[in-house]
Amino acid sequence: MSKTIGILTGGGDVPGLNPCIKAVVHRAADEGYKVLGIRRGWGGLLEFNPNEPGSFSNHFMPLDKQAVRTIDRTGGTILHTSRTNPSKVKLKDEPDFLRDPVHPGAEAAEPRTRDFTPHVLKNLEDLGIEIIVPIGGDDTLSYGERLHREGVEVIAIPKTMDNDVFGTDYCIGFSTAVTRSVQFIHQLRTSSGSHERIAVVELFGRNSGETSLISSYLAGVDRALISEVPFDPERLAKLVMQDKRANPSNYAMVSISEGARMIGGDIVEHGEADPYGHRKLGGIGMVASQEIKTLTGEETIYQQLGYLMRSGAPDAVDLMVSVNYAHMAMELVLEGVSGRMCALRDGRYTHVPISEITKGLKRVDVDELYDREEYLPKVRRVLAKPMFLY
Repeated sequence: MSKTIGILTGGGDVPGLNPCIKAVVHRAADEGYKVLGIRRGWGGLLEFNPNEPGSFSNHFMPLDKQAVRTIDRTGGTILHTSRTNPSKVKLKDEPDFLRDPVHPGAEAAEPRTRDFTPHVLKNLEDLGIEIIVPIGGDDTLSYGERLHREGVEVIAIPKTMDNDVFGTDYCIGFSTAVTRSVQFIHQLRTSSGSHERIAVVELFGRNSGETSLISSYLAGVDRALISEVPFDPERLAKLVMQDKRANPSNYAMVSISEGARMIGGDIVEHGEADPYGHRKLGGIGMVASQEIKTLTGEETIYQQLGYLMRSGAPDAVDLMVSVNYAHMAMELVLEGVSGRMCALRDGRYTHVPISEITKGLKRVDVDELYDREEYLPKVRRVLAKPMFLY
C-alpha cells in the first residue's frame, strides 16, 4: 500500500516554491507515493473539520503530475501560505468548531493561546498522511520540529529570502531576492539622478541584514544600513552628502534593512504580533529619509521594495536549489529517514537534524563583512568563503 506525503508552504512566499512542489510530486509519483497538498501552511491542518462537508477541498489539494504540470513557470505557491502556528493559537483565531464555550467578553479578558497539536495529529492520522514535507523558514520549520518530537515523520526544506534559517548556508528564495533588489536599485538611479536627489531604498530583512548587505554590495550603493548595526542619522547625512557631491550626476543611493534602527531608537513595527511573535516591519526607510532631508535640506526619494523582492519566477540558482532540495527530501523519504532538514553546507548538498534550526541565529558577520563607521559592505577577502559570503 502506497504511503501519503503531505506537503505545505508556510511564512512569506519566495520564488522557487512551486518548482520544489512539482519536483517532490514527480519523484513521489515515480516511486509510488501519493502527495496531498496542504493549503495555507499549518493552517490547513488546524482548520480542517472532518465533520464539515466541503472542508477537505478547502484545506487540501491532491497533487499528481497533471496537477503540477506548469506550476514551475511562476513564482509564489499554488498551496498558498500563512503564518499559522497550531501550538499557539489566540482565542480570536480559534476555528469555531474547536472553541470552548466562553462568556461574552472572555476574549478581551483572557488573551491566552491554546495548543491544538493534538487536533493536528488526529487530522494527520485520519487523512493517512504519514510523512510531512514543510517548506518554510525557521518559524514554519520549528513547528515541523515539534511534530517530529510528537512522532511524525518530517523532512524539512528551508526557504526564506533572508537566508537566515540556522543549519544551512542557503535557503530557497535568497538569490532571486538579491537579483530583484539589485535590478530595482539600478532602475531607481535614473529618477534619482534626473532629480538630483538622495534615494533611500528599504529592503526586507527583519533580524538579518544579509539580503540588504549583499544587494548593496552588488549594486554599489553609496551607503548600506543593516539590521545588525544601529546607525547615527547625523553621521549618515554627512556621509551621504559627500557621496552626492562626488557623483557627477549629483545624487546618492542608500539602502536600508526594514529591521534597521537608529542609535537609541526602536525598530519600526506596527500591528498585532503574529503567532510566532513577530509584528509587521516597515517604515524605517521613511524615517531615515526624513532625517536626511531635515539634516541636509536636500530632497529625498523613499522607495520600499517590499514584496517586489520576492515576486515573480525564480532565477537559475533558486530554481536549481529548489529542485535539488526536493529530490534530496524524496531520497530521505525512500531511505526511511525522518527528522532531517535539507541543507547546503560548504557548497555541497547535505541534510542536518531538523532540531538544528532551534540551536542558533544566523546573522551577518559584521566584523568580517561590514564597515560600522562608513555604513558600507566591507569585503576584503573572499578566498575560502561561501558563494554568498555568509
